[in-house]
Amino acid sequence: MFEFTSYLGLFLAAFAAATLLPMQSEAVLATMLVSEHYVPLILLAVATAGNVLGSVANWALGIGVEHFKHKRWFPVSEAKLEKSQSFYQRYGYWSLLLSWVPIIGDPITLVAGVMREPFWRFLLLVSLAKGGRYLLLTLLVLGSMP
Repeated sequence: MFEFTSYLGLFLAAFAAATLLPMQSEAVLATMLVSEHYVPLILLAVATAGNVLGSVANWALGIGVEHFKHKRWFPVSEAKLEKSQSFYQRYGYWSLLLSWVPIIGDPITLVAGVMREPFWRFLLLVSLAKGGRYLLLTLLVLGSMP
């Protein structure tokens, strides 16, 4: 039971870290890897799945965000939204490979939804980016252990 809740905690940390919430999942993954109580491949899969699904939530929010952009309570100015859209138009779907980067990655996934990026391409590129980051972190942590 403890093992399941630990994996669930990693999944939730990775999911939250992929949303616009200021969270971090790398420390959770690294700590679990160092403990040597968990299967590294399962940790990698769980962290990647949580992080990708968090990005999917951003994409879905992006699809509906334009309905609310004229509301007074909307948290992003129309100018910032347009600036983000022009960035995405300039660099296109390849910018999704930066979805793993702190601070800029989460908004890119939201703007991909605003720009109606096809879901299959979104999922493929974000999975590569986020899975690649967790794979690199896993290899670094395991490689530094005695």
